[in-house]
Amino acid sequence: MPTPARPRTYVLCACAMMLTAVLSGCGSSDSRGGGAASGPAAPAGAASPASTPADPDAKERAAVLAAYDGLMAEQMKAYRQASKKGTQLERYATLDALSKVELDLYRMKEAGTVVRGEIGHDAQVTALDMTAKTPKATVSDCVDLSRYEAYDVKARKTIPLPTAQPKRYQATGTLERWKGRWMVTHIDTTRGGAC
Repeated sequence: MPTPARPRTYVLCACAMMLTAVLSGCGSSDSRGGGAASGPAAPAGAASPASTPADPDAKERAAVLAAYDGLMAEQMKAYRQASKKGTQLERYATLDALSKVELDLYRMKEAGTVVRGEIGHDAQVTALDMTAKTPKATVSDCVDLSRYEAYDVKARKTIPLPTAQPKRYQATGTLERWKGRWMVTHIDTTRGGAC
């Protein structure tokens, strides 16, 4: 938690690291009645245009989202008590990402604040490179603060968000695959706009 001179800037870092959404594919079907096809019939044995091959990286994309979601859940546990005690942050975050969370926790403890409420997420994998020496992924997350609260433990009161703080904003997470496991290496909340 930042000092009173820079109120609640930790919110941007803290909130950007949560996730509960899952990837979903988009598809379409012809719902027109009549049964007449518009266009030439496909030759026998040809693949139907409606059937698309399965995503070969679907398993990795799911693993990326699971790692991102895991960090978000563990970070929220830590922010609710202003301590990483009893959490598994190290399982999901590299040293760089973890150090930012620890700095937030230090500031929160100094200020006597914790997080209450919930932080909403709508995340999806927007890039995946499995050919790199260290596989990399990017997650785009729409963070929703509509049910988020910062709470001053000493004063026993809720701290309102700054009026300029958007209730929904875009965050970007970077992950790498280390020894078969996806880890969050960086969260960026500074370049995304409203979502």
